[in-house]
Amino acid sequence: MKRVIKGILVSVFSLMVIFNAYAQDHTLLIGLIPEQNIFRQFQRFLPLTEYLSKKIDREVKLTILSRYGDIIDRFSSRNMDGAFFGVLTGYLAIKKMDVEPSVVPIELDGSSETSGYIIVRRDSGIESVKDMQGKVIAFVDRATVRGYLFPIIYFKRHGINDIKTFFKEFYFTGSNDASVYAVVDGRADIGCVKANIYEAILARDPTLRKELKIIATSPLMPLSVLCLKKSLPEKLKTKITEILLNMKNDKEGKEVLKRMELKGFRRASMNDFKVVDDIFRELNIDPETYRY
Repeated sequence: MKRVIKGILVSVFSLMVIFNAYAQDHTLLIGLIPEQNIFRQFQRFLPLTEYLSKKIDREVKLTILSRYGDIIDRFSSRNMDGAFFGVLTGYLAIKKMDVEPSVVPIELDGSSETSGYIIVRRDSGIESVKDMQGKVIAFVDRATVRGYLFPIIYFKRHGINDIKTFFKEFYFTGSNDASVYAVVDGRADIGCVKANIYEAILARDPTLRKELKIIATSPLMPLSVLCLKKSLPEKLKTKITEILLNMKNDKEGKEVLKRMELKGFRRASMNDFKVVDDIFRELNIDPETYRY
């Protein structure tokens, strides 16, 4: 009997050694949503993964998705360890999958939240929802609040319950910058966009400020939220979170933040998703069955 117990203990110990070796060598895969041009998005976050790799002594890689909703469907299939979710995809991921919020990025101006805008051209003649009837509207993606659900609830509050009959056409651009340029180029009369992306585009091309105007503004919501897989070792999750929170106090971390055009990160919580929860309740949407 003692030999059997000893054999079991040896086997368990061997498995623990193998597991720990695997865990230490395991490459962490972090997903990104296509908020803007995919190449620009990837290049912006690449310095962060290089910095994290050094700090936690294991490789951290990025994978960027072609559309917002993909990050929910492919989180498990691609075996991601975490992702910078949009506020809606983060909300759905927490509801549907085994993830928890870690940190939220902070902009250079100190804000960690931004609104959504409904925009038009200044020469469009559109001043209100009434003027939008029979026009073409560009949403970002069904898996976005600022780029889809906020406009839907805004129109509902103005008596528009069926966008299919109210608008001449509606379509999804796939990214916030694409929605802005759809309005600029005349491919859409109305566009829905994340405010910080809109302001960044106008900062690069100030002439657009004379061409565009904002019709409606959503409540503030987190820029994005890094969520980590709950099954990751607790020490590793804590270490990643603390490293990101303390980047602003580290010389190399400051340089990375500068390249990312961020001031730092703050701790995330479930309170960051309250606006989304309120919208789902008002629209009577079940997160488990929402078609994103």
